[in-house]
Amino acid sequence: MSTESSLLLPQALDLLSGLVRPVELVATLAFALSGAIEAARRRLDAVGVVVAAFLTAFGGGTLRDVLLDRRPFFWVENSTQVAAVFGLCIGAMVMIRARHLHLTERAMFWPDTLGLGLFGAAGTQIALSVQMPALIAVLMGVITAVFGGVLRDMVCSQIPATLRDHRPYALCVFIGGWALVLASQWLHWSADAALLGSAAVTIVLRWLAVALDWRLPAWRMD
Repeated sequence: MSTESSLLLPQALDLLSGLVRPVELVATLAFALSGAIEAARRRLDAVGVVVAAFLTAFGGGTLRDVLLDRRPFFWVENSTQVAAVFGLCIGAMVMIRARHLHLTERAMFWPDTLGLGLFGAAGTQIALSVQMPALIAVLMGVITAVFGGVLRDMVCSQIPATLRDHRPYALCVFIGGWALVLASQWLHWSADAALLGSAAVTIVLRWLAVALDWRLPAWRMD
């Protein structure tokens, strides 16, 4: 192990929280719901809703596992998540049709934000636990949290929200990831506390970005 990695990971085996699997399950369901809502808004059929939900829920974590060379993939190892997403899709479609709900972009804000925070924290902590340097671990958290939404928007034939919405999105996850590194490596919080604290930082930042309309600089053509 390099000197840099040894400094960043003094107790790598203790970094993985016992809450990672429950957190990933909640994040998976939250992202699946946001995918199903977006697919319903775009008037996709039932198969399209399921595909969008699955891509949103599993896309980011799968790419993370590929890059970290983790096998089996997190959703293969925990097949309960797959069954839960199928059940959520069926329930969401039945409820939307039965109650004639009017779906808006705001309807998917909280599921998307919750999944963003939880997946970002879990992805960062998983990368740290396999002895990735801090910067790489934080980027893995961003990939875990963001890539599923990119796939969702591509399936729904639109520019990914993380690229077109000038309000901070991936940046919130990036900051939340560094909060986890700070909490676990410098403040010596427990793995559970660091995981939940990181997720809370991301969720609060994203909520503030939307509530206060914070915007990143846009590319301007003169």
